[in-house]
Amino acid sequence: MRGGAGQLLAGRYRLTDRPEPLRALAVDERTGESVLMRALELPALLTAVQEFDDPVPAQADRLVRRVAKAGSVAPTWHPRLLRGVGAFVEGELLWTVEERPAGRSLAELLAAGPVPPYRAAELAADLTGALRALHEAGLTHGNLTAETVLVCEDGAAMLGGLLAGVAEEAMAEDLGGPGGRRRYDVRAALVGAVAERWPLDGGPAGDCWALGVLVQRMVTGRSPFPEGGVPELVTAVRDGRREPAAVCGPLAPLVERLVRPDPGQRPGAEAVQRELAALLSGAPEPVEADGPSRDVVLKPVALPVPTRPRGRRTRPAPVEGGGRAAKPPRIPPALLGPLLVGGVFVLLALGVAAVVLFAG
Repeated sequence: MRGGAGQLLAGRYRLTDRPEPLRALAVDERTGESVLMRALELPALLTAVQEFDDPVPAQADRLVRRVAKAGSVAPTWHPRLLRGVGAFVEGELLWTVEERPAGRSLAELLAAGPVPPYRAAELAADLTGALRALHEAGLTHGNLTAETVLVCEDGAAMLGGLLAGVAEEAMAEDLGGPGGRRRYDVRAALVGAVAERWPLDGGPAGDCWALGVLVQRMVTGRSPFPEGGVPELVTAVRDGRREPAAVCGPLAPLVERLVRPDPGQRPGAEAVQRELAALLSGAPEPVEADGPSRDVVLKPVALPVPTRPRGRRTRPAPVEGGGRAAKPPRIPPALLGPLLVGGVFVLLALGVAAVVLFAG
């Protein structure tokens, strides 16, 4: 898209930087919130002006309503789910809008390398909580990828991309029909070769499968399935041709169950949440130089308390200046005067006694 910082879209969203292709950051001037906008290119049959006074054809309008409906029933109260703001059509683009707290996408973080297994378990626990809330509300996410996960400044993971995923699936259905080769071709062009987007089945079980793929991507830094192209990827998923989950360390048993071909054998979001909580409760203390991971608290180091050995006398503390401590006097100063006077009288008495003895 063309434009830059300061451009206003839909009379409401003010761009805050130069937009990327089909993606832009903006400020909602009604609420003052930062938002992320994702765009889909609409085909000509959706954007052609049918009537002079109807700039948005019925098909495009239907897409907007479908996206808005998904946003209205989503559990926006959940702390790990990014809130969808809405959708609109402008020109040849269908925009979806969601809140955007400060943070970085998981895809950006993984570009620097994989994350340790227990840190991946923390992030997965956050995402599983969001998926569970959606599933209990009767919704399927269908767009769980590294691009739609936001890692906030406090280390928490938040799941976004719900409205964008709904828009993609709705467009694929509108253009290609409910199934068949044409829908596959349209969806392949919209989604691309991203393993998490191609489960063999939909619904909550498909979300859990995508979670397993994403966890292995976090730990290894790569997809367990080949992503050279959509046909190759879909064939590998269908045939179960993937990198073994053993590379995930302590997360391997859970990942292995999440990516089973049979959806009935996969754990649901609630069971995954419990298993991750149990795994994290026994996590070792982090030793990374950049500090502990979120939710893993280091035990405080207790200072040793000095103890006095039994049967030994303690030495007096040294005086200031480094000299030895002065010994206390044996005779109190108050008695020195009387003792001196008494001593003089004793000496005089002895002298008189000696004179009398020798004179007699």
